[in-house]
Amino acid sequence: MKLSRLALLSALALASSPVWADGVVTVYSADGLHDGDNSWYQSQFDAFTKATGIKVQYVEGGSGAIVERLAKERSNPQADVLVTVPPFIQRAAGEKLLADFTPEGAASVPGATHQYAPLVNNYLSFIYNGSLLKTAPNSWQDLLDSRFKNKLQYSTPGQAGDGTAVMLQAFHSFGGKDAGFDYLGKLQANNVGPSASTGKLTALVNKGELYVANGDLQMNLSQMARNPNVKIFWPADAKGERSALALPYVVGLVQNGPQSENGKKLINFLLAKEAQQSVSALSWGLPVRNDVNPTDSNYKAAKAAMAGVTPWQPNWDEVATSLQADIARWHKVTDSE
Repeated sequence: MKLSRLALLSALALASSPVWADGVVTVYSADGLHDGDNSWYQSQFDAFTKATGIKVQYVEGGSGAIVERLAKERSNPQADVLVTVPPFIQRAAGEKLLADFTPEGAASVPGATHQYAPLVNNYLSFIYNGSLLKTAPNSWQDLLDSRFKNKLQYSTPGQAGDGTAVMLQAFHSFGGKDAGFDYLGKLQANNVGPSASTGKLTALVNKGELYVANGDLQMNLSQMARNPNVKIFWPADAKGERSALALPYVVGLVQNGPQSENGKKLINFLLAKEAQQSVSALSWGLPVRNDVNPTDSNYKAAKAAMAGVTPWQPNWDEVATSLQADIARWHKVTDSE
């Protein structure tokens, strides 16, 4: 398959440090929005370059890993724009890695602050092999069944945003951290082991090497065309309720980035109504602006998938504060230190 221009750009960016230039803006981003040959990122980066003459230099990594890289580069910042998910965006803000910047149109973006703003709405999800399993696992308790031994895997909290979301969802579904950790300790009997990448689990489920894995709605919907055995589900809690942690992609301006003005221009461009209108059609994400209502089939499919599922979100500032202690406890209860 011919390597797309964006994929080539990403590969080059990962292989070396970004190159500073007046006509360049550098983005550090969590994965998911450039999947496919005509992704939302690729489309918008191309349109941005055409409109401004500014080329986008793209570096992709895990949600936590890119913030860690940003922290290591604090004295010599290499990026202008950060895109990651909660609670890692809150960590970046708390560690003074983000500059104050209120994007144009922020009043139409619920959750926008003076340092970061939601960019694409998304939710934690789970996937199963619909060819090998007649029905989706019904509940969290079902996942403890011995038939899932070495056939279940979720990405590692602290390394992957989706894996961290699984831990937080367990706290929510079981009514607290103690009960959530108790469950995750039991689930470890079936868990294959650590995985730094959530996206790689989809192919394993599709092939039947795994029966069940975690994911997120935007990524899983975009992957299903290439992975026809994959289906999405949400396990029910003890009351029979299904809920999904809101896990938006969030964008912020890097503190003292080499091309901050270009970074501001790109953030404004990605949050503009025209760009937000196409995010579902191109990448299966949901727009963050409350004045944008797509009508494409992808948007309708995403909304239909969430039928009967209650979205929720924690106090992300509190999550960020306790995250390292929670991750340490997760390693202890799962004996994965």
